[in-house]
Amino acid sequence: MIDRPNFILISTDQQRADHVGSYGNPVLRTPSIDRIAENGVSFDRFHVATPICMPNRATIMTGRMPSLHGVKRNGVPLRLDSTTMCDLLSAGGYRTALIGKSHLQTMTDLPPQMEREAVDGTPPPIDLREERHKAWSEGPYDQEALDRWRDDPAHVIKLPFYGFDHVELCTMHGDMVHGDYHRWLAERTEDPDSLRGPANALPDDRYTIPQAYRTKVPEELYPTRYIEERSLAWLDEAAESDQPFMLHCSFPDPHHPFTPPGHYWDLYDPDDMPVPESLLKLDESKMTPPVRQMHQASGVNRQSTVAFTVNEREAREAIALTYGMIAMIDDAVGRLLDRLDSLGLRENTVVIFTSDHGDFMGDHGLMLKAALHYQGLVRVPFIWSEPDHAGGPRRTEALSGSLDIARTILDRAGLAPSYGMQGQSLMPVIRGERQTAHEAVLIEEDGHAPAFGMTVPIRARSVISDRYRLSIYDPEDWVELYDLKEDPLEMRNLADDPDYQDLRARMFELLSRKMMTTVDEAPFPLARA
Repeated sequence: MIDRPNFILISTDQQRADHVGSYGNPVLRTPSIDRIAENGVSFDRFHVATPICMPNRATIMTGRMPSLHGVKRNGVPLRLDSTTMCDLLSAGGYRTALIGKSHLQTMTDLPPQMEREAVDGTPPPIDLREERHKAWSEGPYDQEALDRWRDDPAHVIKLPFYGFDHVELCTMHGDMVHGDYHRWLAERTEDPDSLRGPANALPDDRYTIPQAYRTKVPEELYPTRYIEERSLAWLDEAAESDQPFMLHCSFPDPHHPFTPPGHYWDLYDPDDMPVPESLLKLDESKMTPPVRQMHQASGVNRQSTVAFTVNEREAREAIALTYGMIAMIDDAVGRLLDRLDSLGLRENTVVIFTSDHGDFMGDHGLMLKAALHYQGLVRVPFIWSEPDHAGGPRRTEALSGSLDIARTILDRAGLAPSYGMQGQSLMPVIRGERQTAHEAVLIEEDGHAPAFGMTVPIRARSVISDRYRLSIYDPEDWVELYDLKEDPLEMRNLADDPDYQDLRARMFELLSRKMMTTVDEAPFPLARA
């Protein structure tokens, strides 16, 4: 392996592990992503630290669990004094660039869905309302905010931005992406906002799935194409220097709304899409309480960002449109790989592909995400391709996750992690020196809004071992326990089965130990006492 390689981290938003051709999908064609896998190592049991956008993106950057880096839910920015892997790469001599979605700070101008606890007494001064003095006043923490980009033509990201020395930003999703993309779009069309959003959509009465519309934005002006174009331009410039680089190419798709442009809209026919088996086998008597409650209250949350229920037809439509968005990303990935080859960069560049979390996508009759840690939501693709990879494609079932990305990249770059960075380097697995990584992985989730009919945001903790998943929820008193080998669809909850109480106890102990091992070790002591 060459020393100090370049890195291209290609990430998507809300893409399940089985939404990649090389991960066994029989319908979706992803020849470019498969090309990365053909010359690399694919991790089949790679899990998020949390299935929510902002917290898991912060975990990827910091190598720390959400309960440690502080972004425990959407709407909480990552502290600007956090040490990220890009800070360390930059200090180690790397150029660092982000093109696309960041979501390390808040994007919307909507108020939080949580309310502060009502307590008696005079409220503290504004700078003492949080656990840290001046928690948000020593920002700026509004650099990604929609109103800043919309209302201030001079607004730019202040660099360095979490360790990135170059940023071309995309915020939001679908055809409603803003940030630097919107300015690029405005240079290419007279009235960009007349193309965007459901109010301007092209007519198509075939689709009934909520949050889907045929965008008027043409393929050549869609956000995916912008990220591709700007990434190619940045690579052209990077090729003129001998300085190693880290490029994070971050696509906002296939996150809803479902708006694949041009021919990608009907590239896949809903009638040809397979219906998730767990949807076909729905049995209310076997549902966990929140899933049962959602199905009994069918029709809620259908324009929301949290989970809602779908029927077979709606699931087929959502899958077809999602595949269209992924196909466009795959075409962009292909052109990125071609440019690496033509510039002579592939021979010293590690290419990585992953996503920030998955999607229910019809599993158990659910769509989108929230609270329940089914495999479709918490398992994502992770492919690592070395420039001198030999021996063809290789797969591993080593338990691993987003928590490991930072340490793995730093290890490969020959750089030590900061104190308090968690996870572990996966390089021994990638090099074939080890077959395992973790005994189990921990998943945290602290909801930002009530879901599944609950009146308060739910807290969830899951532990996934080589065979089982245990999940507990607060303030609820029900537990989930699944045998992922015998029951990969997670249809039979064993938590209350008398024959599995010993296993339940062992998994609770494993969960306790994993939570102990992720307690913050930082900061390092200044003295013995």
